Amino acid sequence: MSHDNSTKAIVYAFAANLGIAVSKTGAAIWTGSGSLLAEAIHSFADCGNQVLLFIGMKRAERLATAKHPMGYGRESYIWSMMVAITLFSVGGLFSIYEGWLRMGERHEVENAGAAMLVLLIAVVLEAFSLKGALSALQDEKGRRGLWQWFRETQSSELMVVVGEDLAALLGLVIAALMLGLTMLTGNSVYDAMGSIMIGVLLVIVAALVGREVHSLLLGEADTAIRDAVRSFLQQQPEVVRVLNIWAISHGNQVMVAVKAELWPDLRVADAAVAINKMEQQIKSAHNRVNWVFFEIDNSD
Repeated sequence: MSHDNSTKAIVYAFAANLGIAVSKTGAAIWTGSGSLLAEAIHSFADCGNQVLLFIGMKRAERLATAKHPMGYGRESYIWSMMVAITLFSVGGLFSIYEGWLRMGERHEVENAGAAMLVLLIAVVLEAFSLKGALSALQDEKGRRGLWQWFRETQSSELMVVVGEDLAALLGLVIAALMLGLTMLTGNSVYDAMGSIMIGVLLVIVAALVGREVHSLLLGEADTAIRDAVRSFLQQQPEVVRVLNIWAISHGNQVMVAVKAELWPDLRVADAAVAINKMEQQIKSAHNRVNWVFFEIDNSD
């Protein structure tokens, strides 16, 4: 996945969330709606999160140095983890806390019709943002389902943007439903419950995103590339057997380490030529592969 697509998704999300956050804040102050206040906090947190993602993506593009010979690709994962923590605390826990306070104090919701109108407008804007994010990931996702892509992707920025947009859209639906119940019954407890439900939703999304980013930080294997490289090597006439292969994601790039047994009657010069050729073919076939380390051995 190119950084251009990730940048486009982040910009769309930031613009949509900023407009939504300002609208929700004004409506929450005017109406006294707890659900709207929770949604406004969530949208402002999302704006900050998009800034963090953009910073992380740019810092990950720095060139390799003697101290960091494989570059800074994994730094984007660190910033994505910061976003997950922000989504959990500022978005999720604060919304639960605000809803809990309103359960006891029973704030009255005024001008609920205007609040509902703001929520419906926000749903449209959030849907456009989600559409942009889904369009940006389509090439990488291919025929996989969204959940499978989420579990397997190494594009942490897109993972976070999609997770945030889905949570925001579901949160808006919850806020609209609970505000509607408040309008029908005159009981503001439904509005407070909406704030708590939105907070729980954000905590769940933050936990799912955090789990996936944590796996990437530890060095997650790209199983598709690993299996494809194994299949390729097994077809090469110089290879007796493939002993082991690692294909580890490093930001937007992959490091491949191969341990294989070659025919014992190969001369050293011929083995070097064969290995160089195989490494070039692996890199040509997989544009994310930036490093290939090939070790000759007869046991793993």
